[in-house]
Amino acid sequence: MAKKEEKVKKDSYGADQISVLEGLEPVRRRPGMYIGSTGIDGLHHLIWEIFDNSRDEAMGGFCDHIEVTMLPDNSVRVVDNGRGIPVDIHSKTKVSALETVMTTLHAGGKFGGDDSGYKVSGGLHGVGASVVNALSIYTKAEVHKDGGKYVQEYSQGKRKAAVKKVGTTKNHGTIIAFQPDEEIFKQVKFDWDTVLAHLRQQAYLVKGLRIDIIDAREWDPITGGKGKSSDYENAFWFSELELEVPSTTFYFEGGLVSLVKFYNKSEKPIHSTVFYVEKEIDQVGVEVALQYVDGINSDIIPFANNIHNPEGGTHITGFKTALTRILNTYGKKNNLIKEADGGFTGDDVLEGLTAVVSVKLREIQFEGQTKAKLGSTEAQGAVATVFGDAFTSFLEENPDEAKSIISKSLLALRARKAAKAAKDSILRKGALEGMTLPGKLADCQVKDAESGELFIVEGDSAGGTAKMGRDRKTQAILPLRGKILNVERARLDRMLGSEQIKNLVIAMGTSIGDTFDLSKMRYHKIILATDADVDGAHIRTLILTLMYRYFRPVLDAGYVYIAQPPLFKIKKGKEISYAYTDEERDKILGKDAPSLEELLVESANEEGSGEETEEEEPTAKAGKERTMKIHVQRYKGLGEMNSEELWETTMDPARRILKQVSVVDAEDANKVFDMLMGSEVPPRKSFIQSHAKMANLDI
Repeated sequence: MAKKEEKVKKDSYGADQISVLEGLEPVRRRPGMYIGSTGIDGLHHLIWEIFDNSRDEAMGGFCDHIEVTMLPDNSVRVVDNGRGIPVDIHSKTKVSALETVMTTLHAGGKFGGDDSGYKVSGGLHGVGASVVNALSIYTKAEVHKDGGKYVQEYSQGKRKAAVKKVGTTKNHGTIIAFQPDEEIFKQVKFDWDTVLAHLRQQAYLVKGLRIDIIDAREWDPITGGKGKSSDYENAFWFSELELEVPSTTFYFEGGLVSLVKFYNKSEKPIHSTVFYVEKEIDQVGVEVALQYVDGINSDIIPFANNIHNPEGGTHITGFKTALTRILNTYGKKNNLIKEADGGFTGDDVLEGLTAVVSVKLREIQFEGQTKAKLGSTEAQGAVATVFGDAFTSFLEENPDEAKSIISKSLLALRARKAAKAAKDSILRKGALEGMTLPGKLADCQVKDAESGELFIVEGDSAGGTAKMGRDRKTQAILPLRGKILNVERARLDRMLGSEQIKNLVIAMGTSIGDTFDLSKMRYHKIILATDADVDGAHIRTLILTLMYRYFRPVLDAGYVYIAQPPLFKIKKGKEISYAYTDEERDKILGKDAPSLEELLVESANEEGSGEETEEEEPTAKAGKERTMKIHVQRYKGLGEMNSEELWETTMDPARRILKQVSVVDAEDANKVFDMLMGSEVPPRKSFIQSHAKMANLDI
């Protein structure tokens, strides 16, 4: 009977079961298909989509000023002085072209060929404005065109009324204001630094374009500006209102050369001249700038039609292929590469390289709406030809700088061979299966990586406590003795000579370098549990540097976490509480309790050597007054806890607090690691001096 009913259900599949989503409904149903995610990246992608439309006007020569303002209600306002979106009636949709662009997928001026004025454009999908509109609870489009001011408002992608002319204007351009829908996004909170970093790049890429960024989220329109409070309602440029809010202006004439110098401002170049070429071939515009620095990491920043492509694509393939070929040819031709050295690999020639590769195509193909990777095949050959010819000439015309670049790559080549020898001796085939795990490692019983957790703890004392307090079935403990090697300043061969790092590599099971294999990861949670002091923070930073430089896929997979042990243990009579912040401590103590600073006394703790505060607090019970003692203990390290305390505060999955480590912007992270952990002292000193007032000192 059950089988018969099942057959009827299968046979009932017909036209009525086919869903037809109209208008912008598909965007709201599957937002990730259009903006990548509904997290922080997708939220910021809304700004990029609207900005890109204005930027395309600038690339076409129709616009030289763009303004981006973040407003108090979590909305964003983007203004340009371009031609303005057309407002006349569209022949096919029978409504205003503005409404068509804002409410219809795949509608825009990027499909019209040369007649549209967009010979080169990033927004070729024609879905940007409509997608932002669909994912916003409120959107307003204001067009200044041919002396008229036109307005249309929308909610969740649907118009509220027809396009209306509301007055006259001397300006020309488009204003798009949108408020992201909290039903769609996990959190509607834009990050100022993220917006600045992205728009700074764009200012370098479009010569002569002025970009103003205004953070008016804390702005009071009644008291926060000069002139009448209603001025902002009719303003075209907010930058002209003299608002008393943070703002930044970007304007660069140097293009990609300036961008490379910006990325290398904290580095020591090994050749003074920044290589640069700009040329069009077969209707593909190619622009490349590069410079080598005295470091071991590489940074290649790719763009296609001024859209950043974090996953690279065909243009980067063409660039890397040509770079390897040219340096090999030049080095052998000039006897700089000996026969015993063999030849450079792609990794050898990338060491210490900072490069920006930008292409402009009339018909462009990205892999996905987020444009993370370029798919246009013609870009590969164009970049290889243009860059290859120009870089060959550069080396021939600058022999001293060419020799410096070849010497840099030779160091990388020899280090690679030394690293391979060191790695082969430590991690030879089958070694991870056959080699005894590190003696310091207390492994877990489970063999399922998804269930396994590896706690990396600071010192033998904390290691011993963690081993006693852990869940032996799923939790492994690896104590580290002191501070590990700073891998930002060391190549792989020296790194594998470090016992601490070698133990960690073997414990993780993934191997390292060109034999790295994420599928062999033995634990899907790597938890860094260091002390809550300066040394603990330094050790944590060293481990994160190691993870970022040599185990980046582990970070990208979301396998790395930072444990949050409590800062305070508070006893009020027989009641015990833990506080993870100063604010939590004050809340537990209560408003009538003395401050910690008033109470703090040094005393020996029966369970360790932490700081303990003791005070008597009067309380009432059964009509009689009694005294309740308050103990406040400040934990300095995990070793000060006993095993039960460590379990219930830091290791118990039901109660612990873990922070997952992610790399939101890899390029910014790369620069931070270079600056904080690299060999150049002045940038680090400048950073410390600039941020000294922000430090939270625990004295």
